[in-house]
Amino acid sequence: MTAALSWHGGALAVCPSHERVNTILRFQEAKEPVRGLAADLSMRDAECGRRRLVEKLEAVENRIVGYKAGLTNAKIQARFGVTSPVRGVLLEKMLLADGADVPADFGARPMFEADLLVVVKDAGLHQAKTHLEVLRSLTLVIPFIELPDLVVAEGETLSAPLFVSLNVGARLGVVGKGIPVRATQEFADQLAALRVVMTDQAGRELANGRGSAILEHPLNAVLWLARDLDRSHIRLKPGDMLSLGSLTAPMAPRPGLAVTARYEGLPGNPAVSVRFR
Repeated sequence: MTAALSWHGGALAVCPSHERVNTILRFQEAKEPVRGLAADLSMRDAECGRRRLVEKLEAVENRIVGYKAGLTNAKIQARFGVTSPVRGVLLEKMLLADGADVPADFGARPMFEADLLVVVKDAGLHQAKTHLEVLRSLTLVIPFIELPDLVVAEGETLSAPLFVSLNVGARLGVVGKGIPVRATQEFADQLAALRVVMTDQAGRELANGRGSAILEHPLNAVLWLARDLDRSHIRLKPGDMLSLGSLTAPMAPRPGLAVTARYEGLPGNPAVSVRFR
């Protein structure tokens, strides 16, 4: 297999065919970056491509366990030329236990970043309009190091629709211990004010960020996901997990690096860790 997939045949103006999606999946499995994917997809065709890709991933005993919000920072949205987040799908085999040992080359263009997961209590979330109403329909907040895969080769154009068609880079993620949700204003304020600090095995700081980096408040990402899923006639179920977006800039892993993300300001200052080999 060559170093990167080269896409021929001009702009991709319709829903990616099953053959093309299979080709992308083969390159993802081989951890090879993709070149030449058309970036001028319509969002409708991008969502069709995402659906076909997820269906093929589901077919290998890999059930959907939740959804993720991407592009949840205003600066990143401006870079992609959009004014709202984008949605991806989380599958069971993507989620790893705290302390996981992961190959540094787990993807074609692997990255790591601090994120947050929440667990859905009930479908009342679709009717929520305020942060307190959101909290009443959640059970847990979970520290989460997302391990996304940008898929396309460095230097290639990665538009928002192309990102959506590639399932918003969802590849892996390391899940920490859940914190029980309290439906109080104090808990909502803690989520916005939290400070996450990522350090290496020597205690050196790699990155830091605030909860407000996600759409000014992490619960705004929950509201957005519930509404976007409504638009696609998808109802959330008890136990579904929602990834709310990056709290820190994405960084590239390297062999021998161990990373801990500590969530200061949440009850108990919880942490989650991953090691790259």
